[in-house]
Amino acid sequence: MKIAVLSGKGGTGKTFIAVNLADVINNSVYIDCDVEEPNGYLFFKPNKVNSSDVFINVPQVDNNLCVGCRKCINFCKFNALVQIVNKILIFDNVCHSCGGCSIICPKNAITETQKLIGKIEVGYSNDVMIKTGVLNIGEVANIKIINDLLTNLNPNNIIIIDCPPGSSCSVMESIKDVDYCILVAEPTIFGLHNLELVYDLVQKFKKPFGVIINKVSKDKNIVDTFCEEKQITILERIEYDNHLGRLISEGEIVSRKLIKYQKLFQDLINKVKEEVENEADINP
Repeated sequence: MKIAVLSGKGGTGKTFIAVNLADVINNSVYIDCDVEEPNGYLFFKPNKVNSSDVFINVPQVDNNLCVGCRKCINFCKFNALVQIVNKILIFDNVCHSCGGCSIICPKNAITETQKLIGKIEVGYSNDVMIKTGVLNIGEVANIKIINDLLTNLNPNNIIIIDCPPGSSCSVMESIKDVDYCILVAEPTIFGLHNLELVYDLVQKFKKPFGVIINKVSKDKNIVDTFCEEKQITILERIEYDNHLGRLISEGEIVSRKLIKYQKLFQDLINKVKEEVENEADINP
């Protein structure tokens, strides 16, 4: 089972939820797809870490063979190629590595070369496997790293995917094959706005989902009201807690420190399993 944890912005407690959820599950896999700024490893502090580089294919042009027909430029919808005087220039930061320009070139003037964009680190903390994607500084092509993170997974494990914040292409790549989405929101006007972004996204992907409202007070809030109006399952309401905040700021996994939160996250995974089973019964 694959469970994605996502939020409309950073700072809502998405990683806090994902890390602690993975920690209370036996033989789980935690995957940090927030490759631009991964921080789950700061809590797990994994050992036995192995690293592998991630490359993408980018075009290169032999201007001695190029006849300036512009077929490659007309083909590319991302404007990664331009013609300056009699030379084709390539902007590999906007290239999507489709390979179409090299295929369409009538003179075989375009070939592909590999470009290093980042790495994947795999380690362990207790019985949790931690997979972390790291995008190199200055690079923008993060989809390849996310795709590699999510391949060759053991179907017998419960996979917890810590998504990038927001609702961009990288989030879509992270959730496309999941069984369930957990949306994390703060009980504020801005929190509601950002919840609506990811709510619309999971609706478009037709993914079953529920909401966790983090940092709540005892009073009813606008996110509660939104969920009631939309008939959205509220999986958990986590109260604002100074002690909890202190432990998180110190890089601690709270389910290992406090029985209260260990039980909370064990109950949460049971709720999610029940939601997935119910969805399977409704849509076999």
